[in-house]
Amino acid sequence: MTSALSRRLVWLGALAALAFATATTSAYAGPFSGLSGSWSGSGRISLANGTKERIRCRATYSVGGDGNMLQQSLRCASDSYNFELRSDVESHGGRITGNWNESTRQIGGTLSGRAHHGRIEVSVNNPNFSAHLTLISHGSHQSVIIRSSSGGQFKGASISLARRG
Repeated sequence: MTSALSRRLVWLGALAALAFATATTSAYAGPFSGLSGSWSGSGRISLANGTKERIRCRATYSVGGDGNMLQQSLRCASDSYNFELRSDVESHGGRITGNWNESTRQIGGTLSGRAHHGRIEVSVNNPNFSAHLTLISHGSHQSVIIRSSSGGQFKGASISLARRG
């Protein structure tokens, strides 16, 4: 093989590797990349009186800012309990901050936490309520675990979601 042809092949190989690395980096730039769209599923909710009920949920995620901004809506209902949680979240270097609102009880507050390799962990707070939320995403499946540390009717939930459509 001539040295000119050899150099061209090396150059083309380097360009292909750079294009692949750039595409891969762009596709996974922020911790919310890959969440965009509609999700639905079910799980279990735990109430303060010891009751555990089956719960059905729908989530919608709108992702922007190269995967570093997220608007989320999560609606869940069981036989005796429902909630509608909305949040606006930003990530900077893996640290997450934002605001949340639960419209059925008209409460809201701040959230903060971390995101790393498909796992998002945040604490949600306001003067009368606090909880810890973990979201683990694997392709078209997610698990969401919410645990409340404040007194109130809601103690926690464990939810499995799948991408719709």
